[in-house]
Amino acid sequence: MSKLPEIIQNHEEGIRSEWLKAMSTTVRRSDLMTDSEIQSQTRELLAAIVAGVKSRDITDLDAQAWTQTREVLQSISASRARQGFTPSETTMFVLSLKQPLFTVIRKELSKTPDIVFDELWAATLLLDKLALLTTDAFLETREQIIFRQQQELMELSTPVVKLWEGILALPIIGTLDSARTQVVMESLLQAVVQSNSRIAIIDITGVPTVDTLVAQHLLKTITAARLMGAECIISGVRPQIAQTIVHLGIDLSGVITKARMADAFALALQRSGRAVVATQNGAGAKKQEAKKEE
Repeated sequence: MSKLPEIIQNHEEGIRSEWLKAMSTTVRRSDLMTDSEIQSQTRELLAAIVAGVKSRDITDLDAQAWTQTREVLQSISASRARQGFTPSETTMFVLSLKQPLFTVIRKELSKTPDIVFDELWAATLLLDKLALLTTDAFLETREQIIFRQQQELMELSTPVVKLWEGILALPIIGTLDSARTQVVMESLLQAVVQSNSRIAIIDITGVPTVDTLVAQHLLKTITAARLMGAECIISGVRPQIAQTIVHLGIDLSGVITKARMADAFALALQRSGRAVVATQNGAGAKKQEAKKEE
């Protein structure tokens, strides 16, 4: 039976003290974490390890006895991922425990050298598995952070602007994929409902290319807006995009398209029974400028 549980329990504070010293030269990031935070994490994790080794099952970390340790590692990894630590720095936080633990094992078992190797190997397996759990938890948290940031960027990159009463504009910049189309559609439909708008201008000036897939995404958005009672106008159709649409045989016959946002806005005003006219002051100013030039 392994003597590792007794060794860790009897020398918990000494191991933790040497662990802190070892980290000061390896994975210490004073710019990201204070001394009190590091001490709190080492104390919490080592206490959880002590609780785990009491079961004397130091190989099966999925067992009930290691639940506390898994939760502690999950919490530490998540906090370090948010603070800006790298995966290797977070993993080394656990692996740096090897040196102080190995030192204690050699001192305790110096009179039985034939057992030292077995206990060192058991400690290696335990800490390596804990390090793997730490890495998995760190990467999972970072993936969640990246996904949330991507969602926020998509929402920020698809703003719905109210140009006039009953007229909305949705400028799209970048490539349209399935995930972004869903965000675009939700933003547009929500704005249509909130503002009770009947015309929406979808500007694709900032879309680099329009292929069959992008056209399908646009048509889905237009169809969804029509179901909500809003008519859509696509603006920003450049010559290259027009040629691509014709070459691919994409049918946009049922969609109103304009080359410029200004043309689409003028049409939207016309459809809503409005028009932009020059004022008398504006006309008088133009005449005065013309006289000055003469």
